[in-house]
Amino acid sequence: MNHEKTMAVVIKIEEAAITAVAIYFLTKYHLGLSVWLWVLLFFAPDLSMLGYLVNSRIGAFTYNLFHHRAVAIGLLATGFLMHMDILISIGLLLAAHSSFDRMLGYGLKFTDNFKHTSSGWIGKGQ
Repeated sequence: MNHEKTMAVVIKIEEAAITAVAIYFLTKYHLGLSVWLWVLLFFAPDLSMLGYLVNSRIGAFTYNLFHHRAVAIGLLATGFLMHMDILISIGLLLAAHSSFDRMLGYGLKFTDNFKHTSSGWIGKGQ
């Protein structure tokens, strides 16, 4: 295995670990919601792709806003500081989802094309 493929595997393992840890903590901050609702909510950040119906610049902005881990960390920190379980849960959900996406090779989007991501081009050499 060459170094690039090895690094890709290491990054996928790291993203899987972040996803698992975030999901574990979601079991602690589940807000009394059922597991089935959380499964649906897990994929809710992907609704941000609707911005692409306007254009690729708006689409990239909305997608990146709901898939950026700094946003997730900001929500988590605010939730902990303000003792607001809803913000903690949303932050954990965003962290889990964005890491899950990156584990699958989907990164943050560039404005030129939906398939052009921080993880490379979707579908090319994956």
